Amino acid sequence: MRAFGIALQRARHQLGMTQEEVAYASGLTRSHYQQLEKGLSRPGVPANPSMLTLTALAHTLQLDPAELIELPPRSAAG
Repeated sequence: MRAFGIALQRARHQLGMTQEEVAYASGLTRSHYQQLEKGLSRPGVPANPSMLTLTALAHTLQLDPAELIELPPRSAAG
């Protein structure tokens, strides 16, 4: 989920916000936000934020939640 972390970082930079500002506005600790921006949920574990966290981050970063996640390609029905 490194793409998730990259999307967070890009959106944060576009708004000129610090990690601490995004974390506080989203109801997260700074260290938790930093891990998500690195693409991790905790050290060594890929990011897997809850829907509540995803929604809070999207709101803070003025995005649609879908803009933060990478959906797998749809398989052809066959």
